[in-house]
Amino acid sequence: MLKEFKEFAMRGNVVDMAVGIVIGAAFGTIVKSFVDDVLMPPIGLLLGNVDFSDLFVVIKEGAAGGPYATLEAAKEAGAVTLNFGAFFNTIISFVIIAFAVFLVIKAINNLQRQEEEKEETPPEPPREEQLLTEIRDILKAR
Repeated sequence: MLKEFKEFAMRGNVVDMAVGIVIGAAFGTIVKSFVDDVLMPPIGLLLGNVDFSDLFVVIKEGAAGGPYATLEAAKEAGAVTLNFGAFFNTIISFVIIAFAVFLVIKAINNLQRQEEEKEETPPEPPREEQLLTEIRDILKAR
């Protein structure tokens, strides 16, 4: 059983998939940081100093009554909150990742299409063959 697992794990597809998952996870972390730390602060500033990660609605008050200045303060008080600002950040991250995956898939499809076109067109005959064909055609014409 261990031998079969080793054979399965060492196949190219499984190793490639594992590498893809690790790179995808790292890419997701980078996109999350980009959205939270680079993209959303200027947008929040343009909308009147809004921190999207702190946009929430209190569903149930916590031990210490509200209003709560930040989401962290609401959580510390034990309040039940609906965190729609964090959800917006997650949606934006998803759209960026989905677009990046779309671009990668599109590039792969274009490369595969080019390879298929190369395989379909027969290679040109060697120069000697072309010359012999031309000579034959000239002799036939006489």
